Amino acid sequence: MKLASGRVMVDDLFEAQEAFHSRGWTDGLPVVPPTDDAVAACLDWAMLAPDHLIGIEPVRARAITAEKAAINAVMAGCLPPHFPVVVTALTALLQPEFGLHGPTASTGGCAVLLIVNGPIRQELAMDATFSVLGGADRSRAVIARAVRLVLANVLDVRPGGIDRSTLGHPGKLGYCIAEDEEATGWVSLGDQRLGTAPAERGHVSSVTAVASMAPRQVMNEWTTDPTELCETLAAEIRANQLNYSIWPGNYVVVLPPQLRTHFDTAGWTKSDIAACVYERAQVRRGDWAAVGKGAVVKDRAERTYPALESPEDLLIVAAGGPAGGFAAVIPPWLGTRSHAATVAVGACVDCEVR
Repeated sequence: MKLASGRVMVDDLFEAQEAFHSRGWTDGLPVVPPTDDAVAACLDWAMLAPDHLIGIEPVRARAITAEKAAINAVMAGCLPPHFPVVVTALTALLQPEFGLHGPTASTGGCAVLLIVNGPIRQELAMDATFSVLGGADRSRAVIARAVRLVLANVLDVRPGGIDRSTLGHPGKLGYCIAEDEEATGWVSLGDQRLGTAPAERGHVSSVTAVASMAPRQVMNEWTTDPTELCETLAAEIRANQLNYSIWPGNYVVVLPPQLRTHFDTAGWTKSDIAACVYERAQVRRGDWAAVGKGAVVKDRAERTYPALESPEDLLIVAAGGPAGGFAAVIPPWLGTRSHAATVAVGACVDCEVR
């Protein structure tokens, strides 16, 4: 396999680290040297030619080829079986609805959250239980990091450069979770968004990309009433509307088993939860006065702002450890300027080279 990229010749692993760090090709952590054999192995596993075009970032017309993606995947620590998920994640980021340039260049400081569904989770031993938003397993860590390195090294999304984040958040280093599909009877997020036929549910692997802020953990161990639990989630969403952005967008809710049990006992589905939260997650413009933003209320105090354009915009993920009445609300970057994008692993999306 002939690769087109240039070469950096080094004598040992330590020299390789300094060579990559000095050129600004890392995220501050050590990298795996992307040898010809390691890069070729990733491309072979995904059955992609080096010059295969994954997509083009439309604002600055930067192309992402399979070879460049594989180089960064190896640097991030990916093994060949991880690479198809990396390619799928990048394909999702390049979908028009995601609007990649906005989230990666904004001062708002969001990160790319990846949500993995389907059999590939088990093939790659992705853990969807304990500390699902914290200490990542190998697969989730290296896949998320690979996407981050591609953004930096191929699209120049570096802090102070294209990335103008005022604060950012730790998800910029890596933000990837898997859904705990085996522990719930709910339809998975991937199947929901892909519209998978009932007979095929659970058999299609996918990646959903969301321009997301940091997770906000909530707790309610004092009720088993699904409506009251939804109110806890909605209250956190309303707080984000008041303290960050009033505009609607793709909020993500991560629900661990203890709270899911209460919904299951009541016979509630994901759709029921989404409908209840949609109804409750809204604020009046006048409410901004209570959080120091009274200057923008003016004569529109009674205007109502929903957090979601529709119940379907709430992305509910079954994941987390078994104990504790906890959940997480993950707010969107900036309303409808970026929509979540879901792509099936192995799917060919707009493969024609323009």
